[in-house]
Amino acid sequence: MSSTEQTPRPARLAAAAGVALVEALGLLAGGVYMLVRTLTDGGDLTGGATGAVTMIALGLIPLAAARGLWRMRSWSRGPAVITQILALPVAWQMLQTEGVIPYGIVLAVLAVTGLVLLVNPATTEALGIRRPGQDAS
Repeated sequence: MSSTEQTPRPARLAAAAGVALVEALGLLAGGVYMLVRTLTDGGDLTGGATGAVTMIALGLIPLAAARGLWRMRSWSRGPAVITQILALPVAWQMLQTEGVIPYGIVLAVLAVTGLVLLVNPATTEALGIRRPGQDAS
């Protein structure tokens, strides 16, 4: 195989990139919403802006992971897995809060789906990640 040819992207890897992208867009949209609401409601400007900027910054992590997964970069699996693991307690908390339960269900489904896709052997192989004890060929 020449250096310009690339292994085809497995559907599971593309789906994992899609999950990370949806999570990133959710965080980015939530951060922008918080910022606009803080600026228009006249509440705690410092706290609201800090929360909004934090959400936007956190949205950049799964966004970078989604791009890396799509481009089949092995480094991208780590941030993607961490995002899924961190999403689980957030989803659990949302499931306990009246008014956001449907969002908690969506987040939980995304996080579990993302984890399953990211640990799948086809995904790890496409990213060039070897299991412990597996010889480099």
